[in-house]
Amino acid sequence: MKKIIFILAFFLSSCSPPDNTKKQDETTNTSIEVSGEIKRISIGNKNAKITIIAYESLTCGYCANFHTNIYPQLKKEYIDTNKVIIEFRNFPLDAAALNASIIAHCKNDGSSEILNFLYSEQGKWAKGKNISEVNSNIENVLLDGNYQLDFKKCLNDKKLENYVLEDRINGVKKFNIEATPTLIINGEKFEKSLNYKNIKKKLEKML
Repeated sequence: MKKIIFILAFFLSSCSPPDNTKKQDETTNTSIEVSGEIKRISIGNKNAKITIIAYESLTCGYCANFHTNIYPQLKKEYIDTNKVIIEFRNFPLDAAALNASIIAHCKNDGSSEILNFLYSEQGKWAKGKNISEVNSNIENVLLDGNYQLDFKKCLNDKKLENYVLEDRINGVKKFNIEATPTLIINGEKFEKSLNYKNIKKKLEKML
């Protein structure tokens, strides 16, 4: 049933900056949660004043841009200084992104290391004639990066797969996520253009 919902939702969402004309979601729950024994990928002080939830798809070019060009500045100025904690949630837009998300969580240590690496190498693995070719690309990129994972075991982990899909389903239900990347800052959708200047301005107002 979850897979059916996921496939239907895919056709109603896209990899693009959020539509700033849409009504802001009223949900205010910003707690960092662990689903079962799977650790949420989050970086920062859990007692930080500001919580950012980032909904991303690993095959999304805009998400890769956020991860490689905006997130490092955000980390240096706000996360490393204990002002902000950021939580990365899964919103896969296709089967390739789903599998890449599973791999990013496979170590189950809450670290964003593999997630960051996959975004930095997106151009090398997020392509192929079929999902088997994409999977092979992901595995080869990880080997080149000297990441030692039991790749097949990770991909066959149904608990991880359900965890990733549940993130996407909850993103639609709680925050009406329709595009990636989308930021939720202390429970509210960030509605402006996703660049560091705008994010910084928002955070400074909240601090």
